Amino acid sequence: MGRNTRKRRTPPAIRAIAASAALALGGGGLLWANFHASAHESDNRSWGGDRTKAATAQVVTISCPDVGQQLTDVPARARTEVDGELATLDGQITDAYQRLATTRDAQAQDASFVQNSILQPLQDRRKAIIDRIRLEIDRVGGSAPDSLDALAPCTGAPADRTTAGGWGNTSGPQQGNGATASPGTGTGDAQQGGQQGGGQQQGDGGQAGNGPVAADFVDITEVQPDVRAKPSRTGNASTGTFVTHCGVNANKNHNTDNVIVAPGVANGAHHLHDYVGNQKVDAFAGNQTFLRGGTSCQNRNDLSAYYWPVVRVQDGSQDFDQNADGGGKEGNVGRILTPVQAQIKYVGSPTGKVVAMPQFLRIITGDAKTTTNGLANANAHWSCTGFENKVQLTTQYPICPQGSNVVRTFAFQNCWDGRNIDSANHRTHVAFADESGTCPSGFKAIPQLTMRLVYKITPPVIENGVVKNAYAVDGFPEQLHKPATDHDDFISVTRNGLANRIANCINTGQRCQ
Repeated sequence: MGRNTRKRRTPPAIRAIAASAALALGGGGLLWANFHASAHESDNRSWGGDRTKAATAQVVTISCPDVGQQLTDVPARARTEVDGELATLDGQITDAYQRLATTRDAQAQDASFVQNSILQPLQDRRKAIIDRIRLEIDRVGGSAPDSLDALAPCTGAPADRTTAGGWGNTSGPQQGNGATASPGTGTGDAQQGGQQGGGQQQGDGGQAGNGPVAADFVDITEVQPDVRAKPSRTGNASTGTFVTHCGVNANKNHNTDNVIVAPGVANGAHHLHDYVGNQKVDAFAGNQTFLRGGTSCQNRNDLSAYYWPVVRVQDGSQDFDQNADGGGKEGNVGRILTPVQAQIKYVGSPTGKVVAMPQFLRIITGDAKTTTNGLANANAHWSCTGFENKVQLTTQYPICPQGSNVVRTFAFQNCWDGRNIDSANHRTHVAFADESGTCPSGFKAIPQLTMRLVYKITPPVIENGVVKNAYAVDGFPEQLHKPATDHDDFISVTRNGLANRIANCINTGQRCQ
């Protein structure tokens, strides 16, 4: 249906000024449990350029139900077309978000403008795509959920309610673990316009006008410890580890595709990824491409694809993609940071042995859309060197003390259904073990992929409620660069028995690489 030529979700930023709203995503943050927890332009102007400044505008982003997450049973013959239609839904949201960002004068003059000119047309377009999704599923003998039609309407999210679950801060600043922020951290004031380190912070904050805001940062030394103890090991635990050395993407292998979620769709991710491991991953790659793709890993039998959204520092600088889809055109601005360390390690289960990962298994951990979806699938973990065993943040970025570096940690789902290498919503074929380390009924423990990325970042400074020299993870423009949107992607591709070797190493308690 022509989905492989679809370009982007479009760009620009939002310009709402909410004078008293703090955009903190309050309590309900997920606790890191030592890798065994259940995760619960349109015109040519640059972002942050000549835009209206309607002080009365309160709607800061577009919140739409995530249709893809509701499609748990799509027949294989319909998945390519359905994935294409889901990518179109993403594009529609960005188009609406762009219109929201560039019509502040009209919104100030007409209280019904957002509903009549943005949200209602968006609902109509979404309804047409949802109808096509239903037809594609029915055409191959499947049955689409009856609830799909209810997913067409979207809402405009105001500054104090920027998540579907309603965790927006309405009663004072909160840290990601629910603790009250101390004065001076800058987490209690809304962002106002003003210069920051050469970049212009406007509207809803950030150099591009779509975040992050001061409330998205916290001085990690002010956060109470929140890391749980590891689950107790049984006598049958698999205690080994396997480390693969794949580099930090120093060769700058980037693209804005996502072959798992939007195969065949250029710019399907709408943000830039770092790639290590397999070197031939893009929207049009298939399993045979992966086998021929080469690898950045020292172990040449590890052809797996490891990829994650880049982190940028918003200090007024730009990068190569400042005028490109997925980059500056979609609110992802600033200098791209290369990790100074990237550790990829597979670990075992505290309750039993693991089975080898199947070839071409796809796993996504975290949720790129938590700002509108809520935190149910969030699995972001932000910390600082020297604090990782004490504090792991989900809903805020850490401001690290002198001499300490920012750390992103990922712990992937460690249980597999034993049958499928992917699922229609890219989630239900894998799962997290429970707090004891036990997999759900019918699932098998697999080696748990863990990743630790370290960045050397000059600490942001909060002054008068404005964050200077902020850093943020790339994301969809309407997600406002919230830290909870961090996520990671993986495709298992090995040869010459490496998958079995990883499992055997872990099961026999060895330390391998």
